[in-house]
Amino acid sequence: MSVSVRLTPRGGRDLLEAGTDSYFAARVSAPPVDGAANAALVALVAKTFGVSRGSVRIVGGETARLKRLFVAGEPAALARIAANLYGQPA
Repeated sequence: MSVSVRLTPRGGRDLLEAGTDSYFAARVSAPPVDGAANAALVALVAKTFGVSRGSVRIVGGETARLKRLFVAGEPAALARIAANLYGQPA
C-alpha cells in the first residue's frame, strides 16, 4: 500500500492522524537531522499499521515534508487501519 504523509519534525510527540484527503499528518519528536525524523516516521507508521519497520520504506520526498511511503502487508488489513485513522468504517 502506498501512503502519503506530511511530516512535522520536532512535533513534541509521535502521532499519525488524519490529514487531508491527499495525505496523513504525522508529528515526530525527532529533529530533521541525519535522518532521525525519517527513521522516527518509519517506526511510527510501522507501529500504527502493525507491521515491522522493514515493511515500511520511504519511496519519495526523503528531504521534503511531504513524503510517499510504501507499506508492505495484507492490503485489506492496511486499508482498514487507514480508514480507521480517518474515523471511517472499513
